[in-house]
Amino acid sequence: MAYFRVEKLVKKFGGLTAVNEVTFDVEKGEIFGLIGPNGSGKTTTFNMISGVYPPTSGKVVYGDREIQGMKSHRICHLGVGRTFQVVKPLGRMTVLDNVLVARPRQAGEHLWHTVLRPLATDRETARNRQVALDILEFVGLRPRALELAENLSYAEEKLLALARMLAMEAELLLLDEPASGLDPHSVAKLFGIIRDLVERGKTVCIIEHNLDVIKDLTHRVIYLDEGRAFAEGTPDAVMSNPELAERYFGV
Repeated sequence: MAYFRVEKLVKKFGGLTAVNEVTFDVEKGEIFGLIGPNGSGKTTTFNMISGVYPPTSGKVVYGDREIQGMKSHRICHLGVGRTFQVVKPLGRMTVLDNVLVARPRQAGEHLWHTVLRPLATDRETARNRQVALDILEFVGLRPRALELAENLSYAEEKLLALARMLAMEAELLLLDEPASGLDPHSVAKLFGIIRDLVERGKTVCIIEHNLDVIKDLTHRVIYLDEGRAFAEGTPDAVMSNPELAERYFGV
């Protein structure tokens, strides 16, 4: 059984079918890509997986559990994390606090725990702070930890979004165009981090228009167009498909 799978997923908005019976599976430790033109249903698929939209029909199975239709926070607590095309850090908070607030199940969130077990709460707060600092070290933002997030560059905001997802203890990472707007140096840095995460046991699904990203990073891809899946396989095999080359590249 696949680590994660989507089965005949459908999303309709009135008379528009944005996603039409899309099916794919992802193995643990894999980097799986979703490619296709704008409006092909890629982000809508991510939105259904992550609980932003309930599917019209179909299944989303993570491990041995169906998660379609669950609220986003429940899906997140199960270990599915998501970044968005437009990153929105909490600008008036420090970089460190942006990561700290993403930590799940904090004792300090409960008044009774804070009042009745203050020492245990303080110890957990210290542990969470160290975890957050370690994550910032991993993504290269430790030197910016005490700066306001609004002072970060666009590339650093992308790294912060990834750090927040790691702070949530996500195991399946859904990355929506993480390389968009980045210079080649920043893209290379991001690639290295994603590969390191997979080596540490994470699994990645990535939406990306940059075909160099897809070729260099992913193990398998699925090609979507007009809400349907037209091909699945290695990046080279899918991109060399004559029909898809005509549809996607106009050649």
